[in-house]
Amino acid sequence: MTVRVRFAPSPTGPLHIGGVRTAIYNYLFAKKHGGTFILRIEDTDQTRYVPGAEAYIIEALEWLGLYTDEGPSRGGEYGPYRQSERKDMYAQYAQQLVDSGWAYFAFDSSEELAALRLEAEAAKGKFVYNHTSRGALNNSLTLSEEEVSARLASGAPYVIRFKMPNESLHFNDIVRADMTVDTGLLDDKILMKGDGMPTYHLANIVDDHLMEITHVIRGEEWLPSLPLHLLLYRAFGWTAPLFAHLPLILKPVGKGKLSKRDGDKLGFPVFPLEWTDPSTQQVSAGYREDGYFQEAVLNMLAMLGWNEGNDRELYHLDELITAFSLERVSKSGAKFDPQKTRWFNCEYLRQKTTEELVKAFTKVLATKGIETTRPAMVTTIVETLKERATFVEDLWTEGSFYFEAPTEYNAKAAKKQWKEQTPVLMEELCTVLQEAPDFSPEPLSTVVKAWIVAKEVGFGKVMQPLRLSLVGASKGPDIFDIACMLGRDESILRIRNAIATLSN
Repeated sequence: MTVRVRFAPSPTGPLHIGGVRTAIYNYLFAKKHGGTFILRIEDTDQTRYVPGAEAYIIEALEWLGLYTDEGPSRGGEYGPYRQSERKDMYAQYAQQLVDSGWAYFAFDSSEELAALRLEAEAAKGKFVYNHTSRGALNNSLTLSEEEVSARLASGAPYVIRFKMPNESLHFNDIVRADMTVDTGLLDDKILMKGDGMPTYHLANIVDDHLMEITHVIRGEEWLPSLPLHLLLYRAFGWTAPLFAHLPLILKPVGKGKLSKRDGDKLGFPVFPLEWTDPSTQQVSAGYREDGYFQEAVLNMLAMLGWNEGNDRELYHLDELITAFSLERVSKSGAKFDPQKTRWFNCEYLRQKTTEELVKAFTKVLATKGIETTRPAMVTTIVETLKERATFVEDLWTEGSFYFEAPTEYNAKAAKKQWKEQTPVLMEELCTVLQEAPDFSPEPLSTVVKAWIVAKEVGFGKVMQPLRLSLVGASKGPDIFDIACMLGRDESILRIRNAIATLSN
């Protein structure tokens, strides 16, 4: 068997990270088995189509390194890969099911069905359109062939429904093992609407068959549809693919499906890329724009619901391909942890080379309007601050003082460290710095510390105000490394600015 899998999203908006994880598992499975990874856009419901959504889906997959082998932008011999471009073929398959007795025309109006539902609710029951009721309803099973033909010829509204059998259906899911469903409790799903458009169920099965899909790997929200889909394969006389239904990604609290509202409330994205709603212009955050590395997002999502059976957590894409198996996917939902996602990003930042981080940090500086003529300085800053950062942007947060002199000073630090005698000490320190023969970290440290000892003042009375003067807060690496990076003139200028500002 040549493995062929598909990721089949609907272009109704941005791609949720639950959908991204489904794409990841499909991709990993295909590549591990030397198979084909297909993107199919399921856009039969044109009322929910959102402009730009398809392009967003493709861009998101490619940002993560999940390049498709076949799809709308790649082509392939099994296309077209948009269902809207395949719609003319579905009617013949619906008619085939009618002709074989597996489906029928139903002419019931929405008002008639609503009345039946209300009647059932009044009797504390539930109306189901299936073997218990279809024999008394307005369909081709109860009407004569002549009347059915007349109604179809007149353009009377209708749908085509699947004739659900009444049996115990046994089947296997790769993730959830053996299952049994009483199909007599299920309703006769609509396969084709009167406007000639198929429902998801028919189009999905026909396309999977024609595209020779061998494994359907999808979210557990589709598990209730599996009996119908298996029966459709039986009705057509086709061999069904193997199915694997993935667990939900749960809210950080552990209950309920992760939603955009959770992300908005707790301050993390639920979409891979930033998305602007074309109708409202509302902007939703994306992992890429929030500074996450694609490797970190890929790794994090792969681990949500799957593990190799050990304590390992960090994998690059090729390692995931080698290690992945559907049998190791969990049956239970995976709780999303925003802090763990940050941890993944931190780990991948530390794996980056200095050259990679310098390039990324230089782009951050450019957004701040800063063009440095000292590349060695940027390299040193990256090497100094790398261990303190989770995102590349953190290098700016932690090291902006290298590029911009402080105009404000941390109030708490100033109150604690800037005393009445501090301005005099800082002015004397300026003289020491001016006369220092070697303005590099170690010699400078020796000179300043010798002066402090000679003055018989505590080191904290000089070193802490010095840090506050150069940085604006009680943070940063070794203070003499900072002074060396700033240079003699800039360091003295900053100390005197602090004297002028804090002494008032």
